[in-house]
Amino acid sequence: MCGICGQYHFADQQPVAPATIKAMTATLVPRGPDDEGYFFSGALGLGFRRLSIIDLEGGHQPMADQEESVWVVFNGEIYNFPELRHELEGLGHIFRTRCDTEVILHGYKQWGTEVFNHLNGMFGLALWDVRCQRLILARDAMGIKLVYYRVDGGSVLFGSELRAILAALPERPAVDVTALNLFLRYRYTPSPLTLYQGIRKLAPGTMAVFENGDWRVERWYRFQQKPFSPAKSARRPEKSCLTSTSGR
Repeated sequence: MCGICGQYHFADQQPVAPATIKAMTATLVPRGPDDEGYFFSGALGLGFRRLSIIDLEGGHQPMADQEESVWVVFNGEIYNFPELRHELEGLGHIFRTRCDTEVILHGYKQWGTEVFNHLNGMFGLALWDVRCQRLILARDAMGIKLVYYRVDGGSVLFGSELRAILAALPERPAVDVTALNLFLRYRYTPSPLTLYQGIRKLAPGTMAVFENGDWRVERWYRFQQKPFSPAKSARRPEKSCLTSTSGR
């Protein structure tokens, strides 16, 4: 379990305050006691806390490709990363680590946001496209990993936990009465609601894209039914009789 957080002033492009990102990241130490990392680029700041599991020496985040054209902070695990790495190497991509995080970087460079449909795993992540000045927040299809965010006045705060966002605010937001009602009724708050007004969470299989001074939420995952081949029959299979020859 790791933790991600960050801030992006996507409207006015004012520089972020490193102290804010560090305060947000400090709240995530219980999620990632092994390492921390930061990336600052003008209006964008990323923070990360790591629990080291795969590639203990080479998995430091935020992670970038060799040209530093794409950066990522990632919480989760990609189960099919060896297969994806083999495929991407066949397409000419050069890897520098043995970490599953790196397939996200090269996958994005190869397929754009379609990379999410190639990932078999659980993830909550933030991708920064340097050339397009585009920030992408994404959550896995089943919603195993959480991504919270708050958009206000042309700026977005995000994190793996609510407390990362609360650490960047001057005061605690008011309780969202609708979300509280749903929590007491169903014992959870459905996406995109949280218990705080103005703070939302990405729904499973969705992404938030911030670019050109604006933002939008899109669904990247669409379940497609695939029939069995050959088609399954309603008839029960016939029982086979096995004749034992033991003892003869």
